[in-house]
Parts: sequence; C-alpha cells; structure tokens
Amino acid sequence: MYELIICEKPASAKKVAEALADTKPRKEISGGVAYYELTHDGKKIVVGAAVGHLFGLAEKEKTKGFAYPVFDIEWLPSFVLSKGADYTKKYIDCIKKIAKGATTFTVATDYDTEGEVIGLNIIRYLCNRNDAKRMKFSTLTTQDLQEAYATAAKTLNWGQAEAGETRHYLDYYYGINISRALTKALKTAGLFQLLSTGRVQGPALKIITEREQEIQAFKSVPYWEISMDGIAKNKPIQAWHATDKFWEKKNAEQVFSKTTGNDGTISDIKKTSIKQHPPHPFDLTTLQTEAYRLFGMNPKRTADLAQELYTAGYTSYPRTSSQQLPPALGFVKIMSALSKQKNYKELIAGLLKKKELIPHNGQKTDPAHPAIYPTGATPKLLKEPSAKVYDLIVKRFLATFGEPAMRESVTVRIDVNTEPFLLKGARTTTPGWHTLYAPYVKLEEVELPALVVGDSVKNKKITLYDKETQPPKRYTPASIIKELEKRNLGTKATRADIVETLYERNYVKNESLQATQLGVHIVEVLTRYSPKILDEELTRHFEADLDQIRAQQQKKDAVLVEAREVLTDILKDFKKNEHDIGKGLLDVVKEQRETTSTVGACPVCKQGTLKIRRGKFGMFIACDKYPDCKTTFKLPVAKSQVTKELCETCNYPVILVMKRGARKLCINLDCPTKHENDHLFKPGPCPKCNQGQVILRKSLYGAFAACNKFPACRYALRLGKKESKEKTTKKKE
Repeated sequence: MYELIICEKPASAKKVAEALADTKPRKEISGGVAYYELTHDGKKIVVGAAVGHLFGLAEKEKTKGFAYPVFDIEWLPSFVLSKGADYTKKYIDCIKKIAKGATTFTVATDYDTEGEVIGLNIIRYLCNRNDAKRMKFSTLTTQDLQEAYATAAKTLNWGQAEAGETRHYLDYYYGINISRALTKALKTAGLFQLLSTGRVQGPALKIITEREQEIQAFKSVPYWEISMDGIAKNKPIQAWHATDKFWEKKNAEQVFSKTTGNDGTISDIKKTSIKQHPPHPFDLTTLQTEAYRLFGMNPKRTADLAQELYTAGYTSYPRTSSQQLPPALGFVKIMSALSKQKNYKELIAGLLKKKELIPHNGQKTDPAHPAIYPTGATPKLLKEPSAKVYDLIVKRFLATFGEPAMRESVTVRIDVNTEPFLLKGARTTTPGWHTLYAPYVKLEEVELPALVVGDSVKNKKITLYDKETQPPKRYTPASIIKELEKRNLGTKATRADIVETLYERNYVKNESLQATQLGVHIVEVLTRYSPKILDEELTRHFEADLDQIRAQQQKKDAVLVEAREVLTDILKDFKKNEHDIGKGLLDVVKEQRETTSTVGACPVCKQGTLKIRRGKFGMFIACDKYPDCKTTFKLPVAKSQVTKELCETCNYPVILVMKRGARKLCINLDCPTKHENDHLFKPGPCPKCNQGQVILRKSLYGAFAACNKFPACRYALRLGKKESKEKTTKKKE
C-alpha cells in the first residue's frame, strides 16, 4: 500500500523522488523504465514517469478512403497510433504495474493544460481512477517540490484538464477533416498527395501569404536624400538634410547645387534626456524573440533549451504567458544563490545593497506560472546553446531589478547657405540596468564633438542619393510568433510548432518566411471557395471558449457541439466545390513536388539529376539515371529542403536542414571540409560501455567518433575544432 506520484518526464520523476525522500530513494527498473521507491515522513511513496503524451486521439472506427466529416474519436495509446511512438509502450506497462499496489494517486506533471491532459489520461486509463491529488510547482527545486507536495490540491485542476482536452478535440476535428477534404479534392483532379491544414495553421499561413502578396504587389517609389560630410571641431561628421526624403528630383537637385562648396554654421542645438525603464521579466514569447534577435536562435530550439534548463532545475517553467515575478519567490534568496557563480557575483552584490528588490513587472499574467526566472542552482557543464539561454535568463532576471538608464539624444542644426542639415548623436549618460543586462543591450552610441551655436562646419562633400521605397519585410520565425500572440492565435506552447509545421508541409521556405507557391495557392483557393477555414475570428472565438472552460465558466461539451456544427457547415460548402478546389491546386502541387524533390545535377555521371526519394529506411537522394548510375546520398532524420547552391569546396549540391534551426549542409559525406579534423580521432576502447571499439564514422554533419556496438551503445563524439579537441582529450583521460 503506497501513494503513486506520476511525473511528466523521467528527469522530473528523479527530481521529485530526491526532493521527497527521507533518505536516498531506491531506483527500480521495470522493462527498461526507471521508477523510484521512497519514504516521506514515514509514508511509502512510489514515483513513476511518462514521456510526455502517452495517449493520442484517433477515430473509433476507421473510415474508408478519405471520408469526412469525422467526429467519433477516442484516446488510444500512442504506440498503437504510430510506430514512431513504440518507445511509449514500456512506460505505459511500467505505470500499469506500479499503479496496481497504490491506494492514493498524485499527478505531478507540468502545471499547464498539456500537463493536466497527460496526467488525466494516465489516471483514468492506466490507474483506473476518476481523479487524483495535484501538485503545483514552477521549478524542480527541492524546496518547491516539498512545498508542492505538502500543499497538493485534493483534485485535478478540472478547468485546466477540460480546456486541454477540448483543445485536443478541436485540433483533431479541424486537422483530420480539413486535411482529408483537401487531399480528396486533389485526388478528384487526378493526383494523390497528402495536404493538410489546421485550426491555427490555416490562419497563420494566411498571415504569411498576405505579407507575401503585399511584397509582390508593392510598387517602389523613387526618392532622394542629401548628406553632408564635414569637419566640426577638427572631427569628421556626417549630417543629413532636414527634409529627409525628397519626392521630387528637381527639388533635391536644387538643394544639392545650392549647398555644394558652401561651409555651414551651427544654428541650433537641442538636447533631450530619455529615461529607459528596466525590461519586463521574460515570458516564453519574449524569451524566444530575444534569443532570435541576439543569437539567431530558432524559437522552437529556444523553447526546447528552456525546457531542458527547467527539467535540470536551473530555471523555472518556461511555457508561461506571465511577465510578473511575485515577491513570494524570495528574490534575496535567489540572488544570494546566484552570487555563488562568478559571472554574476559582482552584479548581484550591487543589487543586494538596495533597500528593497522590486522587479519591473509587465502587464501580462498567467494563472499557472510566474515569469521565467533562474532558481539559483549552479549549472554543471552547460553546452554553448544551453549556456547562452541560461545566461540570457539570468541577466534578464537581474536587469528587471535595476535602476532606470538615462540616454541623451542631441540634434544639431547646421545651416548651409540657408539649407538645414541635421547632425544627430545619442549616448548613455547613466547605464543603470544596462550594466546588469550586458552584453545584450544593443544601443548605438554616437558621441558628438563639444559644439556650440555659431561654430563653423567645414563642408568637404555634399552627396545626392538616388533611392526607392522598399516593400514590407517578411516575417521571421520570431516575429510571426509575436504576430500570432498579438492576434490571439494558438498558445505560447504551440506557436513555434505551428511555424515548424508550415516548413514541413512546404508551405513556407527560407529563414525570412516566404510563402511557397503551394502555400499561396492553398490560401487563394480556400479564400475563394471556403474562407471560414482561414477565418481568424472563428479561431479566436474558440480560443476565448477554451479560456472560459479553464476558468470553469463554460462547458466542454457545449463548445464541442458548436465546433461540430460549424465544421459540418464548412465541409458541406467545401464538398460542393470539391472538384474546382482540386483543379485549382493540381498544377501547383505537381510543380511543387518536382521543385522540392530536385536536388541538382548528378556530380558523378554528369548526365542524371539528383532526386529526393523515399525508401524502406527513410528519405535519401539518388540519381534518376538508375540503374545506369547508382549514386546515392544519405539524408538526416530531419526536414530537408533543396537549394540552388553548390558547395564551394567540392561542388556538390547543398541542402537546407531544419533541425534545431536552419543549417546548410553539403550532401557529400567525403567533402574535405567534413574531414579536416580527422587527425583528432584516436581509436580505442569505448569509454562508455567498455566493450566496443571507438571507430571513425561519417555523417552529413561531418566526421565523428562512435562506438561500434551501436545501437546497444550510443557513445558518440563529434570531431570539432578547438572546443571539441579539448573534449576529446578529456574523454581519453
């Protein structure tokens, strides 16, 4: 007889067990899955783990072909739904086993709607219970976990659980039905290819497509600017005419002629002081956009790294909408712990001298979690990407407690033959919070000479620039997430995944999000024949309903009934236009299929064309002159896009791999650039399993050392440059 605590991930289960154990928890293994036995205040507890979602939605009865609408669905184990989820079966079996002897149950998954659904499904389908106690925590520190256990709610958060389950149902309804409708429409036109869209994916694609249409429709307008390069107080300066943009060329030429060869005189100096308040604490969206701005880091990658830092106990739960840090967190305690890390010791010493620590909170809140903050725990051997995100989170946390910074802007008017030119400067006079957030404050410092009214300015050169207006910029992976949040489309946890899905479906391409021809045509066809599929208002309406369910002001069943009615009407209209929709997509899908599968000319036979193919073991590249040419290349287990580029070293085609951000790679495994560090390789016994031998292997990413007992032993070491060489040495020692 014992209490069973269910966690979302194995690493979380280990943290919970260690935090609650009176002594050291005992690790047990069942079917290759670890669980923990312990006593807490003399009470026996078993802690088990899932690996995220162990269940997914599926039709109760399989329909033939691509029939729709489909609304009769149920939760099934993930391993039943997908071969790629086979690994979940052993976790399900383990939980079933340890649940048999339990008398009480506690859910300790992440405290949000997804975590609540994970916990609910485990409790009802694996533990055969209708409810459980609920631990709520925002960090995996010992103190927070002990407090969460002591103050656990007597029931699940049913508002959160039902909101999460409703979202899954809505997304499944939309995803399967509209995707089937699109696929079937294309099939009626004579071509089979899976097409998809979704409740949020459709409106997101429309936003990107509308921007693309703005860019294509944009007509550049010419304008002219005039600058003066001069000398003031023996220092070079550059000033610009006060008109900024001249829309008539003759006016610009008149000014150019009038000012050329004439010196100037300073007629006015205006100084303005601006107070810059500290930044708000990070919510997930601002962390993602800031990491993209500073590091060029893909938002999905940022979210994953932040989740890893949370699981390791170094930072708080990242999937939050809050920009507020409550005093109950204990700011002095966190900073005192952080000060043990030499990178932050001096910064924190200054903060702890303040009479009171008050963060500059923002307006955004989250009912489940505060803003993202460091716990104070000292990280151990963080790799560079994780270390960057951790440092950014710590510096942002500290900066929110800083003093305002003061910036001075100076505008100097220089009259050149009565024509006004403006010289502008800006500098930080009081750094304030800038010091705490360094090096992430990116402000231009333009120091001007000590000028006074009446000073003369030597005119060295007047330049007339021919320019034209530019189209609006395309969205980046970070700015589209911000736009989706602004429009209340999707959630903090799903927006980055939506962008990744658009890449995977070949609806968008490139780092600056450009809608592909296929993406544009899908939006155009749906706008013409079934506009409600792309309707932002309808998506926002259901988002508002989900918020009300979470607040227990709306019922799940009522929302799902409405969704089924709305979708049924949409699909009826779609069915009427099915042939026209398919016909409208046919040519562009054919063209897209050819474009996305063509890698380039075969560098071996010089006659064939390299194409992306699907084989028994996944995607690969092969020459279309097979069997005369048997050239093939491996592709990584990641979304890959063709480019028109060739490797500068070996002249083989280059592809774009979408894994942890976009990365261009030469397809040639024998490319010299991938073997420039082979000399670092030293064969020998595997340091991990002590049974296999370390051998040299090749991959699209470059050469690496690995155990020859793979997959039984997964030891691998990349043969990088200086950093990797040092790691190799440490491993050998």
